[in-house]
This record gives sequence, C-alpha cells and structure tokens, in this order.
Amino acid sequence: MIGKSTASNIIQETCCAIWDVLHSVVMSKPNKEEWLKIAQTFDKTCNFPNCVGALDREHIRVIKPKRSGSRFFNYKKFFWVVICAVSDANYCFRYTDVGLYGSSSDSAVFAHSEIGQMLNHDALDLPGNTTTDPAMPFVFVGDEAFALGEHLMRPYLSCGLCLERRVFNYRLTRARRAVECAFDILSNKWRFLHSPINLKLENAISAVKAACALHNFVRQRGGINFEDLLVHSMESTYCTGVRGNTHGATIRDKFAAYFMSPEGEVPWQLQAIQS
Repeated sequence: MIGKSTASNIIQETCCAIWDVLHSVVMSKPNKEEWLKIAQTFDKTCNFPNCVGALDREHIRVIKPKRSGSRFFNYKKFFWVVICAVSDANYCFRYTDVGLYGSSSDSAVFAHSEIGQMLNHDALDLPGNTTTDPAMPFVFVGDEAFALGEHLMRPYLSCGLCLERRVFNYRLTRARRAVECAFDILSNKWRFLHSPINLKLENAISAVKAACALHNFVRQRGGINFEDLLVHSMESTYCTGVRGNTHGATIRDKFAAYFMSPEGEVPWQLQAIQS
C-alpha cells in the first residue's frame, strides 16, 4: 500500500513526463508543407478543400476543485474543465488546450485558447490563398459556437436555407466530424474520461494532456479501428451563435458557390441533404 499523496505525486510526475517527452514529437506545430498535406487529406476523405483542421471543444467532468468558487461550474450544474482541440482528417490532435474554465462561454474558450490566440495573430504559418477561381484561404471548420472569420468556417444558421447553403452545411459537417471521431477514440481508449476525474485539478489536467499525447502516439504508429469506438461520455458544450465578420461571410459564400459548381460538387451531395 502507498499513501494518497505518494500516488498523487506518481500520477502527476508520470503524466507530466509523458506530455513533455511526446507532445513535441506527436503534436508539433505544422509548417506550410504539413498544412498542405493536412488539407489534401481533408479534401480526399471529407471533400472539403483548403481545410486544415476540424475544431471542437468538450467538457471533461471533474470532482469540484478546492477553492475554485464557480469558475469550473457550468450551465449543467456540474464542475468541468474544457478541452479545446483541433484534429486532422486522420483523427490526430494537432492542437489541444486543456484546463479552461467550465463556466466560460464557447466563444471565450476559443478566444483564450492557444490555437485561438495564434489564429487571431496570424501565427500559424498557414499557406496563402489558392490560385483557383475564386481564390480561397485555408480554413478551420467548427460549429455555430465559433465566430466566423477569414480562416474559420462555421455552418449557416439552419432557418430557411437555400439549396446552396444546405450543401455547404453538409460538406462542412463531413469535415467537422473528424474532431468528433477523435474525441470518440480518445475517451474510449483512455476510459478514465468516462467518469468524473477524482484528482487534484492540476493532476486531472496533466492526465488529460497525457492521454491526448498517447492518443496521437498510438494512431501515428499503430492506428486504431475507430468505427468500433464512436460513443463517448464527454459532454459537448452548449452551442450558442456568435457574431462573425463580413469578410468571413464573403469567404463562406465563395465556398458555398464552389460546392455547387462543376469543379467543386460531389455527385451524392444533393441526395444526402434530401434524405
């Protein structure tokens, strides 16, 4: 038998060591060439060109942190930390930010995350616009919780959509599903995520970060049959609409028009949105 404090120190030191050793290897910041490879895979597997990542955030339930007040208390009356992540089309995490307050709004979570800060300051080394007509930038895809921008696409609001916008939403959803599958695989491989984490807050964060690094390590070396693991118990955050900018809206309209053009359409898209 070992004491609780000893076990706690072992968990903390082990998880920190896993993260420190692996994250720079399996989750390094992509350069322009790597962003292009990610985009090619999204185009091939999800039929969304110029997509460099699928963006989402999940709530991870924790036992109430001491002296935390209401910072980690969310709208469902539970205590959570939030993981904000970007996945590629192979279900590997390219960025993770763990430990944001569960009481924060979705837009605030992203704005304060590492990926949100880097995107806002053009620090991601994304490739330039394509030379196609019309020229379009490389983008991340997310749901309605994220603010529309030049490099961030979200769906059109679902009320009274024309055919072109319905097709865009369908194509975006196909790409965004990559990050949902990544979370599915993560939580089913590392099953402590299925229940509230009964650790000190810093240890819980370290454990989640270590699981994300190990997730990439396993996928990049051995792969996993994700189709058997598509149910997870981590809670999706509540989606509320966030105002975007007009430049982002113009780019989204260009994507929507491209998806209806002979060059950009896929043969089953109309049948898919009508079924």
